[in-house]
Amino acid sequence: MTAETRPEIQTLTATATEASQATGSCCSPTGSCHDGAADAKAAGVTTEYQVTGMTCGHCEGAVSGEISELPGVTSVKAVASTGRVTVVSEAPLDEDAVRAAVDEAGYELVGRA
Repeated sequence: MTAETRPEIQTLTATATEASQATGSCCSPTGSCHDGAADAKAAGVTTEYQVTGMTCGHCEGAVSGEISELPGVTSVKAVASTGRVTVVSEAPLDEDAVRAAVDEAGYELVGRA
C-alpha cells in the first residue's frame, strides 16, 4: 500500500500543510521563511577591498580582526593569496576607517577591489 492510498498518511500530510500555511513556516506555499526586507537587512552591504602585504593565514587573521572591530561589521574574509578582503556590514563603511584598521594590522589598503 502506498502513501497515496493510506488515509492516515493523507490526513497527516494535509494537516501539516494546513499548519504551515497558517503559521507561515518555511513550508509555506510561497517557499520563503522571511519577508524581503528581513532578508535584505540580514544580507547587509558587501564591499571588497584590495590589501597589500598579506602573505599567510596570520596576516589574514590580523586584517580580519582589526576590520571586524569596526562598528556595523558583521563578517570579514581576507585572502592572502589574492590580497582581497570581503567585508559585510550593516551599512556602507567609511573607507578611511577601513584604511585605519588595515594600517593598525600592519598592512596597506589599496582601495576597493
